Amino acid sequence: SLLQSESRMFNNGLEDCSSPTEKLARKESLKVTHHSLAGKGSQRGDIRGSLKSWTKLWCALKPGVLLIYKTPKSDHWVGTLLLNACKLIERPSKKDGFCFKLYHPLDKSIWAVKGPKGENVGSITQPLPSNYLIFRAASESDGRCWMDALELALSCSSLYKLTAKAGRDGDLSTSSESSHILQLLQSTALTDAELLQLANQQMENDGYSEKSEHDAQEDWDNGANENGGRLTEESDMDQSDELSPGLQATSYVEQSQEEMAEAGEASQVETVSEENKGLIWTLLKQLRPGMDLSKVVLPTFILEPRSFLDKLSDYYYHANLLSEAAREESPYGRIKQVVRWYLSGFYKKPKGLKKPYNPILGETFRCCWLHPQTDSCTFYIAEQISHHPPISAFYVCNKKDGFYISGSILAKSKFYGNSLSAILDGRARLMLLGRDEEYVITMPYAHCKGILYGTMTLELGGKITIECEKTKYVAELEFKLKPFLGGSSSVNVISGKIQQGDELLATVDGHWDGEVFLQEKSGQQEHLWNPTPEVRSTRLKRQVVQLDQQGQFESERLWQHVTSAIVDRDQNQATQEKFVLEEAQRNQAKDRGDQPWRPRLFNLDSVTNEWTYTHIDTRPWDPERCLVQFEKHGVIQTKEKSQRRHKGLAYSRASAWASQQKVSERDTQMFPLSILVSLPN
Repeated sequence: SLLQSESRMFNNGLEDCSSPTEKLARKESLKVTHHSLAGKGSQRGDIRGSLKSWTKLWCALKPGVLLIYKTPKSDHWVGTLLLNACKLIERPSKKDGFCFKLYHPLDKSIWAVKGPKGENVGSITQPLPSNYLIFRAASESDGRCWMDALELALSCSSLYKLTAKAGRDGDLSTSSESSHILQLLQSTALTDAELLQLANQQMENDGYSEKSEHDAQEDWDNGANENGGRLTEESDMDQSDELSPGLQATSYVEQSQEEMAEAGEASQVETVSEENKGLIWTLLKQLRPGMDLSKVVLPTFILEPRSFLDKLSDYYYHANLLSEAAREESPYGRIKQVVRWYLSGFYKKPKGLKKPYNPILGETFRCCWLHPQTDSCTFYIAEQISHHPPISAFYVCNKKDGFYISGSILAKSKFYGNSLSAILDGRARLMLLGRDEEYVITMPYAHCKGILYGTMTLELGGKITIECEKTKYVAELEFKLKPFLGGSSSVNVISGKIQQGDELLATVDGHWDGEVFLQEKSGQQEHLWNPTPEVRSTRLKRQVVQLDQQGQFESERLWQHVTSAIVDRDQNQATQEKFVLEEAQRNQAKDRGDQPWRPRLFNLDSVTNEWTYTHIDTRPWDPERCLVQFEKHGVIQTKEKSQRRHKGLAYSRASAWASQQKVSERDTQMFPLSILVSLPN
């Protein structure tokens, strides 16, 4: 089986290569360069600033190392690759054969300082790069066989170090070659500090591009999507070899502060100053009962300093409850857990009567929550896909934990004289991937009363449902408005039931910002939800994109000047900044004319007439294939292992395989390799 390895040299090919053959190979490599130039003339290597050619070497794979020789004889050693310092990735190529790459994740040397017999200097050959090698097999079947063998050798690196100790008692060969290999392996493993550096490095400098939203979308459509979202290195005919093997993921940081009012009616009451009462009266003169307020410009003093797209993410600080729902074996247990998660999204509320910003058309928002228990991440992506009527689409996904949520909300506001209601018309669809169960969820409305007389108070009202067609379980909840003569105990009341078909299974009672009880039909009662201080302290930490790394149409950056003015209590400045954004939106609408707006991250399903995430992935998480889920430019992706056939080599055999290897010269089997070297012109 034929393997090939590509290399590139920098700094005129004389400084940074640290492979064992580099120093002695300079003159010979330059001679080869001159001969190749004379024989081949101008070629593609000239365009890319280097000349590439292939040279055949021989390779012997052993636990933890890859030995490279100039000839089939073991006395012409070239160099040793330390596999315990390497990562393996498939590398598609448009040339003949099958390519893959071994590289150091921190761009350090992958070469051993000595040979298998203690050699200090390797045989002369053309220089090889220090921190990676790209191999090419003659055929795909040969290449995948090599990848299987290399992956098994990679997994055996640490096992070999452990079992080598027993080798002194006869389990492993104690030849000089075995001893040298063991010493090299034990001295080159990644330290904890290096692993931490790697994790941080993979998330660096990947901020949201300054390109327009549509440019970023086109880049994605023309790039990663060509491989179906699968992460591999690009073809060596199309992409430079300096392409980083690390994840090109958005860099998130933990949210610095968060506003959260106390439970009860006191936090939902607004005392309006005399100055602001005048603004309200001016506004009310423009209104009539039953009027839709979506086109009415509201005063900034009632605004919560964040976008509605941001506010919709409040339901996922306890997304770990959905992770538990996906693992729950009982269908009844799953519907209870989904209801518990649903209730967890309401106790977070601003102090007073506040309304978030109406998102600008094309505005986006993204964030995520880390799950320490499952080592996973829940991603949230939202986009304002329509301005008139105002429609917000959102997508939430944690593929590793087995769920995603897709939905859209049409926000309507109705004025009734002394009160108004903000109606959230739409549905969210929660999918439990491993069980193929879909839960259709609706939302309550927000009701504000006391506009003309009385105290301005905000409440939630209306009936909602959580329904799973597959299991026939349905939860019905009613958010009740405070009656005219009601006391404090009648504030924020919620009640409901869970049933399967026509059979009543349990009833629900309590307060949506406090304790909620579930009583089984057997009479047994349990706490369904209670946001105690202990529960609040376990909230998942929300991760956000830093302001300077956000795109121009991301919520925080888009509204930053309005937010700053509101925080500084400068209502005039806030009104002016808000007007600038709204006027720009109106001008853009005029420029588009009759041309419809095309959202960047969502599309309208012609069959269901619902907005869905463009890059949705409904495949369940496969631990044998999937490595990690990440997000870039609003696109949630999954990094996967290379698709390979294992040909009967199971990882469970790694320990036994390592312990049975006799690392001695007489057991060495070599196979030819062709190595692609690159020299400066």
